[in-house]
Amino acid sequence: MKRTTLLVSALATAVFATGALAKVPEAQVNRLGQDLTPMGSEKAGDGDIPAWTGGLQTVPSNVSYKPGDKLADPFASDPVKFTITGENAGQYDDILTPGYKALLKAYPTYKMNVYESRRTCAFPDKFYQANKRNAAVGELVGGGSGVSEAIFGSPFPIPNNALEMIWNHTLRYRAFKVVRQFAAAPVTRGGDYTLQIVQDEAILQWSDPSAERAEDLDNISLYYIANTIAPARAAGNVILVYEALNAEKQPRQAWQYSPGTRRVRRAPNIAYDNPGTNSDGLSTSDSFDGYNGAPDRYDWTVLGKSKRLISANAYVAESTPYKDFLSPLHLNQDKVRYELRRVWEFEAKLRPDTRHVYSRRVYHNDEDAWQIASAELYDGRGQLWRVQELQQIQRYNVPLCGSAGEIVYDLQAGRYLALALQNEEPPVNYFADELDKNRYTPNAIRQLGVR
Repeated sequence: MKRTTLLVSALATAVFATGALAKVPEAQVNRLGQDLTPMGSEKAGDGDIPAWTGGLQTVPSNVSYKPGDKLADPFASDPVKFTITGENAGQYDDILTPGYKALLKAYPTYKMNVYESRRTCAFPDKFYQANKRNAAVGELVGGGSGVSEAIFGSPFPIPNNALEMIWNHTLRYRAFKVVRQFAAAPVTRGGDYTLQIVQDEAILQWSDPSAERAEDLDNISLYYIANTIAPARAAGNVILVYEALNAEKQPRQAWQYSPGTRRVRRAPNIAYDNPGTNSDGLSTSDSFDGYNGAPDRYDWTVLGKSKRLISANAYVAESTPYKDFLSPLHLNQDKVRYELRRVWEFEAKLRPDTRHVYSRRVYHNDEDAWQIASAELYDGRGQLWRVQELQQIQRYNVPLCGSAGEIVYDLQAGRYLALALQNEEPPVNYFADELDKNRYTPNAIRQLGVR
């Protein structure tokens, strides 16, 4: 794998063990905004990957947008450059992840339409300013189970190790107060599904513009509520989560309201490898959003930086009606756009003294977003079990570089789970200033759960 100058200089002396606390020298910090983008990615282009020139930090001039609109595709006229199928996949072996190779091999109808690479990722100016400070002061604590000093931006825009990379993903910018409605669809081999509709909301304390350092957050990086409203048999189930910033100090706290019992109970099972909410057993709690929660059950190692195909600028995918998007075995791949990008690749191997259904996880993290783009999840025998795909989209109305749909393909079951779908849901409110921390209590979710 290609290892950049940055990887060699910043990681050569780092200890890849969980407790690594190496900081970034001033000379490296000063590269942000120079040869490195404000996110810490390489600004220069490389072959089919263009240079980063600022991304889409505002609404592009070639689309029409007003608050409340769905995001229009700025690249609607882009043609397909080439299509990868199971028959010609060998020609593209060096840019395909193991997960995509497995999908192309498993499903004869699976294909990947590849388009021009457009580096659209952009964030608010305050995020960029925070990154420069964080690069100098951010550090791991709690044996790698927490973060100290950094705030608001990527905690480690110039990472020293793989643990810092996964923290960049879990604490990436997703706005401060957010309300959305999304759909989840566990799809059978024949293409049948029942949509699970969820209203969720979060106060992402890490992105509180008034906070000055991680220590100001009372060890809670976010408050989260998810209220299932359909179908009728599942409606009224509500979960509440306080996500820990340092799990060694205080693990995640969670509660669940069940309309069947009309009681709120502590829910320590909403973590790690317990089945994910509304996943029909096709995913784990810590796989939601690519990866979430404490990283303490794994040893993390950097594999390097490579050119890989990822799902990006997913405007068409997000605007396609469910009936035209969800098909047997896999998504309607004519609606999914792939681009060549540089990605950080790192793996998590299960520690001998812990347990998890995934013995190994390999992540492909887009350099411009510090967001997981795809992943391979291996079972206890070391066999590839599931493949994750997070479809990247630049929300130029915020701005932030986030994900549209989250897909989990279960190769052993021949089924897949489509999560966080916005296709037919109201636009996400990334400016939900009305949210207040006093709302995030067990008593409050009891009131929400009344059918």
